[in-house]
Parts: sequence; C-alpha cells; structure tokens
Amino acid sequence: MVDLKQNIQYIKGVGPNRAKLLENLNIYNLEDLITYYPREYEDRGKPKKIIDLVDGEEALIEGMAVSRVSEIRTGRRNMTIYKLIVRDDTDSCIITWYNQSYLKSIFKPGKTYKFYGKISYKSGKIEMLSPVFDIEGNNKNTGKIIPIYPLTYRLSQNTIRQIIENGLKVVNGSLEETLPDYLIKEFNLYSINEATNKIHFPNSFDEFEGARKRLVFEELLTMQVLLLSLKNRNIQKNSGIEFDKNVKMSDVILNLPFKLTKAQLKVLEEIDQDMESDKMMNRLLQGDVGSGKTVVSIIAAYKAVKSGYQAAIMAPTSILASQHLEGFKQVLEPFGIKCELLVGSTTKKNKERILEDLKEGKIDILIGTHALIEENVVFKNLGFVVTDEQHRFGVRQRQMISDKGKNVDTLVMTATPIPRTLALILYGDLDISIIDELPPNRKKIDTFAVRKSMEERVNNFIKKQIEEGRQVYIVCPLVEENEEINAKSVMELAEKYKNEIFKEFKVEYIHGKLKAKEKERIMNEFKSGNIDILISTTVIEVGVNVPNASIMVIENAERFGLATLHQLRGRVGRGEYQSYCILKYQGNSEIIRKRMQVMQDTNDGFVISEKDLELRGSGEFFGTKQHGLPEFKIANLFEDMPMLKKVQSVAIKIISEDSELKEEKNLRLRKIIDKKLENGLAI
Repeated sequence: MVDLKQNIQYIKGVGPNRAKLLENLNIYNLEDLITYYPREYEDRGKPKKIIDLVDGEEALIEGMAVSRVSEIRTGRRNMTIYKLIVRDDTDSCIITWYNQSYLKSIFKPGKTYKFYGKISYKSGKIEMLSPVFDIEGNNKNTGKIIPIYPLTYRLSQNTIRQIIENGLKVVNGSLEETLPDYLIKEFNLYSINEATNKIHFPNSFDEFEGARKRLVFEELLTMQVLLLSLKNRNIQKNSGIEFDKNVKMSDVILNLPFKLTKAQLKVLEEIDQDMESDKMMNRLLQGDVGSGKTVVSIIAAYKAVKSGYQAAIMAPTSILASQHLEGFKQVLEPFGIKCELLVGSTTKKNKERILEDLKEGKIDILIGTHALIEENVVFKNLGFVVTDEQHRFGVRQRQMISDKGKNVDTLVMTATPIPRTLALILYGDLDISIIDELPPNRKKIDTFAVRKSMEERVNNFIKKQIEEGRQVYIVCPLVEENEEINAKSVMELAEKYKNEIFKEFKVEYIHGKLKAKEKERIMNEFKSGNIDILISTTVIEVGVNVPNASIMVIENAERFGLATLHQLRGRVGRGEYQSYCILKYQGNSEIIRKRMQVMQDTNDGFVISEKDLELRGSGEFFGTKQHGLPEFKIANLFEDMPMLKKVQSVAIKIISEDSELKEEKNLRLRKIIDKKLENGLAI
C-alpha cells in the first residue's frame, strides 16, 4: 500500500524549495497533493476556426506559421515583443509574446502548431496574447481538458500540474477504497482510484462529472454520518444533568438594566427546558452580530451554578474571553458567583492559583480560550459548557471541554447565521435555537461600497468623525505584502496613515502575528479611547465591543466572504452613535458588484448568508471558511444542495440500521469517520 503521508518534497519535481511553496497551499504530503482539486477546467480539446474567434474569449486554434518570429524592441526597459503570424483555411492570426527570446528558434514557416490563449481584436486584426502551444503531434498543453488550480506565488499551472501527475503515478491506482461496495453500486459511483485520477485529468466533461459526483458524495456522506453518530452517542450516553427547577432564570432577567427581546426570552425558555430535563443539552445558538447571545449564555450559566455546578465558557481569542469576563462579572457578581479568566498569557503564578481554586470548587465560572482544554485544567463539578464562535473550534475540541465534566449540557454559539434548512443538515448533532431580532436600541449601520477614486472623500469623512470624538477601525486582508495579491498590508497602511494622511491622530495596528499580551494592550488602549484609528486584520472580527467606534473601513472588501464582511461591520454600531461601514473594493466583475450591493441593501445576517452561498460558487475567496461551515475540498453547499439532501437520507438509514457502524458492510465508513474525528474535524 502506498504511503499517503510521505513528505511532499520527495515527490518527483518538488524538492525542499518547492515543498515550502506547496505548504502555502496546505500541501504537506502525498495525500494533500492528490486531493488538491482543480478550481476549474479549460477545454483545449477542439480547435476553432480563426474566422470564428470572439474578442475577449480564450480559444484553441490550429494554424500554419507563415513567417518567422519577429522581434520588436520597445522604448521601455526590459520589454521586447515577439510576433508570429499563423493561418488556417479561413483567416490569419497574429500571435504575440513578451520577453521570450527562445521562441525564435522554435517556430518554422510551413509547420503547423496549436495555440491556446486569449483573443484580442485590434484595428481589424485578430491577435492571440501569450498563448501556450504545442508543436505538431504533441498534446502536452492542448488537445485535451486542462485542469486549472488555485496557485501561490512562484508556482505556475504547468509546474503544479506536473507535480500532481507525478503524485498520481506514485499512487498508481493503489488507493484503498473508502466507500462501502453497496453504496458504490447503488449510486453508480466511480471507484476512489478512478475518481481521483479523473478529477485531475478527465478525458471528457462526462468523466469530470462522474469523478466529482463520487468525491462530493463521499465528502457530504461522511459529514452526515459523523454528525448523526455523534448525536446518537450523546443520546445513548447516561442521562444528562437535571438542573434545579427552583433556580429561576427570571431572577437574573429582572435584575438586568435592559429588557430582553422576545427572541432572547424564547431561546432562554428552550434552554431552560433542556437544562431541567434528563437529556444532555447539545444546542446551537445562532444569532446575528449584536443580537444578545452572550447575555443568554450568562443567564444559563447562572442556572447551572446555582444548581451546584461549575460552568466553562470557551472563546476563540483572549480579547473576546476578557470581554466575556467583564460581562459575566457585571451580571453575576451581585449573585455571589465567582468568575475567573484563563488564557495563554495568564501568568504562571496566577494560573497555578486558578487551577487550584478550580479543582476545589472555589471558582464557579471559568472563561478562557483553548487554554481550557489543557490536561491540567480540572473542574470539581463541571455541568455546563459554552463554546462561543463555534466555527473556530472543531468537534474534537468541543468534546474535550465537555469531557471535563460528566454528561454536561453544552451551548454552542455562533454569530455567523446560516439558513435554517442548511443548519439542520450541517449541525445534525445539535438542536438549534435562533435569535432573529436585534435589541430595539441598535441603530442600522449605513453601508457604502466605494472605489479607489473616492479615497479622499472617505478620509475626510473619517477625520470629521474623529474630530467629533469617534473612533475608527480599518481592516486589511493581509499582514505582509504578497507579490501575487496586491492587497494592502497592515504595516504599510499604518505607516502611510501615521506619517501622511492622519498625522494629527493616534494610529495603531494589530494583527494575528503579534504576541497575545501586545494585542490585549492595544485593544485595551482602543477600548479606553486612547487610539483614534485601529488598523487590523480580521482578528477583530469576533466579538470585540467598543461602543465609541463608529466607522468600519474594509480595504479590498472584494477579498472577503459576505459573512466575514457582515461580522466585521458588526464591530461598530454598538453604542449610541450613528455608525458607518465603508467597503473599499477593486475589480469590476458582476459578482463583485452584486456582493457589494447585498452588503448595502441589508443588515440581516440570514439574508446575507443565503446570498453568500448563492454568489460564491466555488470561488476561492468566498470559500466555506467564511461561514464557519465545515471546510470541504470539493463540495459546494449551494450547488450541491440536492446531493446533500439525498445523502442525508442515506446517512439516516445507515445510522438507524447500524448506529456504531459495526457491520462488515459499513467498516470502510467507520474507518473514514474515525480518521476525521482523529483530525479534529471542524464542524
């Protein structure tokens, strides 16, 4: 059996330097390589007649060279143009390349060649720019369907295609089948070896469809079977904790300085019923940015503590965890409830004290980051767990924190709304509650999508707001300049704003590579109003609460998924001031314009998530990461909804007949599920 975990650098054509480039694409071993699927395909199979070529299209032509390659030196440094005229029986075409002197020795008049490239009509002449080509009798670049892969800097399509081809040769059809034979037969699916080869190098689009069907089927089925078996396990476990019916949530609700919305009260009723029943609560709480999920978790934690148990609240960042600590203390300290914070930057001395107090039951609620799942964190009597921004934690991490207590009740929260029908399918192991209204005092955030030409007006608007006492977020997609993606980097932008545009204001920056303590210091400075403009990556996407911040500017907004843009927009509008979100975007494609329009038209996260699924297609920048949905290598939740529904009924049947997948016929499925759980699958 071939070793799928062998290091990528030992595949022919890779080596240590290319291995580093491939790691940028998350390709570390042979398995990663052969499951790095094309994002699209070019049909270079059938040549077009030159007379039928259309301006702007990419096409394949076959023609005879009627001249030698001519060389034209331009006035610009380092720029030489090479031209070749080819003709078929209908018309002639000028082929143009830049700075490729070796071409002069390749093409000979009277010989026939194939060219694939972009067509341009100039002054009535047909031109093809920088095409790939094949000489007579060769089909390396043309004459077939060619896979196109997402790339990284300094890796060309030809290089990655060749490396994948070499990887498939190593595998040589010896992949172990992963789906049960009865499913392959019933749904007329390709074998795993056939699907893996043909998804990369199909001979026809029918073969591509067949390969994709098989791989999507497997990806969606394993997710569904995994979720249903997890739900089954939870139901079959010993019965859950029955929290005290005499502990009333209304004690906290009546003590709050504001009124809860009807939606919040409805959700609390659902949680209360779960907590008082003998079944283990496993509930997903969906609510838009600012809908008041945190206060719901505070009230539920109160019930757990007053029933004699401890609670754990896990957040994805130390900034958010610190913010939760403030909120929990404010509401619960008057009831004599002790809350503590445990994050990566907690000092050794403090950590030792917290761990001791936790074990002895002196701490009622422990709030923290991934630090909570460390082995040395031991609760005396954990009964209630909240994971906030659930998409940042995998199934396994959720399980690890829950396993620190016995049959604990779990509340999983997300501010990334996804359509309910989809949520029911995706989070099959969870019951679902939705907060679908915002508190009455939340003002609508005015959103504007602007092009680069509006930059000066935007900067003047920012100055005016700061002079009125407000603060501003500016978000960039990257930390360092990448030569392939011309997005502004945080550090570059900070320099420009500090030294040129906003010299009179206090400008700071924050990004994921800063040490946790430094991030906390800067965020605290911003919260206390000592920083006017905070330039950041999406580290501020989650939950940070600065009521005085009234403007969110997002650079290169076209590079973010709609769900992320909506999350970022939710960082402002948290106080009494009218707030604004300014989306600066580049590019003029129809999909970019539509996405910007959606953001301007609605503040409803559920509508946005529907549109995001609909518009993103299989585009790289709008991938599933943006939703907090499971990350798929090939399935697309919008396009593949019919398959997802079909697969769900198959999964239900399998689990109802063989809940632990112990039957001989389901052992392959069992193997995939165990592997996914081992890897801490992010669902």
